Amino acid sequence: MQQLNFYHDYIRTGSRRCFRQKSVASTIGAGERPAAENFVYTNLKDKQTNMNNINNTIARLEHAQICWVIPNIHATVNFLSNALGIAFPTPTHVRAQDLNMTHYGKVVAGEWLTTQAYNGTFIELVQPVSGQNMFQDYLDKYPEGGIQHNAFRLPVDGFDLVTNNLREQGYAVISEVDHPIARMAFFDTYKTLGVVTEIMGITPEGWKTIEQMQDVR
Repeated sequence: MQQLNFYHDYIRTGSRRCFRQKSVASTIGAGERPAAENFVYTNLKDKQTNMNNINNTIARLEHAQICWVIPNIHATVNFLSNALGIAFPTPTHVRAQDLNMTHYGKVVAGEWLTTQAYNGTFIELVQPVSGQNMFQDYLDKYPEGGIQHNAFRLPVDGFDLVTNNLREQGYAVISEVDHPIARMAFFDTYKTLGVVTEIMGITPEGWKTIEQMQDVR
């Protein structure tokens, strides 16, 4: 099976759980919006005037993923695989320029190793290799590594509403990616939340990729 941890082949996204943590995977078809996402999108449209702080904004989204940035991805994979009892795919080498991924508004050379596994939510591991990117920024500040970002998802139709709202609240964008299966924006929420916040707007094609990723355990 083709590995799904390539950034070209997957969207870093989370579990197919609604707000009550009940799986809705069996109730939807490939490419359809899950019920939870419909709920999120409806509330964002109807209650956008109430998104006046990050707590209100994030509360209407689904938590999708936790990302650890570490200095040695292989050691971390070994530890977490044993501790959690789940298998991580072989780490993949990724280049920011191949994704057209920005770093403070500019596409610059940056490389890292990455893998992730699904365990109710997605756990992503990243080891910076070279160049400028938000992962290297984090490891420069915290050499021993740690949780660098939390990711939250919604249908792509609501992406601009949420990300524009966070910009209006004063949160700067560190990195952005515009991919056929998702749009992604990483906000500097360190002072508020202690980590970066990723917003993912998932396309219909992206939902199909999510299903494939969740099946790889």
